[in-house]
Amino acid sequence: MTAPRVRFAPAPSGTMHVGNARTALYNWLHARGNDGTFVLRVEDTDAERATDAAFAATLETLRWLGLDWDEGPDEGAGDTGPYGPYRQSARRPLHEAVADALVAGGHAYEAFETAEELEAERERAQAEGRTPGYQGGHRELTQEQKQVFRAEGREPVIRLRTPDSGEVTFHDVVRGPVTFQWKDVPDFVILRADRSPTYPLAAGVDDLAMGITFVARGEDLLAATPRQMLLAEALLADEGGTSLLAGVLADTGFPPRPDVPRPTYAHLPLLVGEDRKPLSKRHGSVAVDEFRRQGFLPEVLCNFLALCGWSYDATTERFTVPELVERFSFDRVGKNPAFFDTDKLRALNGDRIKELDGGELADRLVPYLAAEGLIAEPPTREERRLLGDLVPLLQERIQTLAEAAPLIAFCFADRVEYDEKAVDKHLRKGRADEVLEAAERSLAEVEPWDADTIMASLDGVAERLGLGRGKTFQPVRVAVAGTPVSPPLPETLAVLDRALVLARMREAQRLAASPAG
Repeated sequence: MTAPRVRFAPAPSGTMHVGNARTALYNWLHARGNDGTFVLRVEDTDAERATDAAFAATLETLRWLGLDWDEGPDEGAGDTGPYGPYRQSARRPLHEAVADALVAGGHAYEAFETAEELEAERERAQAEGRTPGYQGGHRELTQEQKQVFRAEGREPVIRLRTPDSGEVTFHDVVRGPVTFQWKDVPDFVILRADRSPTYPLAAGVDDLAMGITFVARGEDLLAATPRQMLLAEALLADEGGTSLLAGVLADTGFPPRPDVPRPTYAHLPLLVGEDRKPLSKRHGSVAVDEFRRQGFLPEVLCNFLALCGWSYDATTERFTVPELVERFSFDRVGKNPAFFDTDKLRALNGDRIKELDGGELADRLVPYLAAEGLIAEPPTREERRLLGDLVPLLQERIQTLAEAAPLIAFCFADRVEYDEKAVDKHLRKGRADEVLEAAERSLAEVEPWDADTIMASLDGVAERLGLGRGKTFQPVRVAVAGTPVSPPLPETLAVLDRALVLARMREAQRLAASPAG
C-alpha cells in the first residue's frame, strides 16, 4: 500500500463540532497507522464567518486531542510543509486562475442570470414537475450577449459543464459502489460573481494540488464527489504533454503537483442523538471545547469518537490511542448513522480516571481547580500536598475532572460557604447541636490525627448519644464542608488541619443556634 496523504479541512467559523473531530481522528489514525502524511488545511474562504480567533481555537482543539499534523498552518509561525499555503484564503489566486483556465479550455463558461431569474426558473420546474436545477441557459452565449449583460451591470458566475447524459460510478471505501446520473447533476457554480471559489472548486483543486490520495469526510458531502471527479478529469487530462492544472500551478507560482493518483473517497456516517436525528445543539453539548470544559480526558474522547461508526470486534470498547493507531481501518467503518451515547462516554471517562496514577490525576485536576480559584497554577507546595492527599478520595467518585472541584472546594477555602438548605436540614434540626458539641470535644483529643482514630472518635460520639452514623456524620460534614456531600468524612478530616476542623465546628454551632433565613 502506498503511504497515504490525507487531509483534515475544517472551516474556522466557531468551535469544533464532535463530528468534525471524528473526521479529523479517522484521517489521523489512517495516516499514522499506514506511515502516511496528515495534512491540516484550513478552509477559511468564507470571510464573513472565518475569524482568527476560530482559527486559533481549531489548532488548540486539535493539539488538545493529540492530533498533530505533518503539514499545515501554525499561528505566527508560517506554514509547515512543501505544498502551502495551508490556509485556503491564501490560495484564492490559484482558484481564480483555474476557473479562468477552465473557461478558456471550454470546460466551463460564464453565466449571467440574476438571482430572480434563477428563482423563477426553479418555480417553473416545480410547476412542470421537473427536478429543479440549472438548465444551462447561458452555456453558449456570444461575446455580444456577454457585453450586453455586463452593460446592464451583471457580473457573471463561472459554471462547470456537466454531461447531459450517462452516469459516473466510484468506489466509496465506506459505502461501496456509488453511482450518480449526470442528468441529476446540473452545471454547477465554481466561481461566484465576486470571484470567490465555491467548495467543489476550492476543495477539489487543493486536494489535487496538494497530492491528497485519500479523502475521508462526512456523508453530507457525498453529492460533491461527482462534481470534484469531473473537475479532476478536466484538470488532469493530458493536453499537449502537460495538464491544465500543472500549467496553472506553474503560472501562479504554487508548488508543482506531486505525481500521485486521484483521491479515493470515504464518506462517514452521521452522528445522531437519542432521537436518531443529526447531532446538534438541541442534544446538548456538541462542541469539543465543551467536553474539555466538563473534564473529559482527550484520550477517552478519541477512544469514544473512534467507536462512533467504527468497531474492531463485537466486544472491545476500550482502546489507548496507540492501540487505535494499530487497529483502525476504514473497512470496519459502518454505513449506518452512529449514536453519540454520552452515558457511554461518561462511563469510559470514569473508568480511565480510576486507572490514572495519583500524581497524574493530580496534574490533570490542577487547571480545573485553578479555574475555580481554589489553587494557584502552578499550585503551591502546600496546595500540591493537600491535593495529593485528596486524590485517592476522589478517584472512585468522579467521572469527569470538573466534578472534583465542588467535592473538595471546602478543603482549600479559608472560610466555608454554607448551603442554607443543608444548614436547615442538618444543623438546625434534631440533636445536631449536641452532636457538634460532643464531636468537637472528642476530635480535640484524637491521637493520632488519622482516618481510623477519627472514625473511632465519631462512632464513640454516636454511641454515647444513641444515634446512628448518619445523624452523627452529617452535622459534622456540613459543619466542615458546608454541604451534605463530600468525599468519605473521616478520611477527608484526616487530610485537613485539626485546628481548621475544630474552628469550623465551632462556627457551625453558632450558625445552628441562629434563626433560619
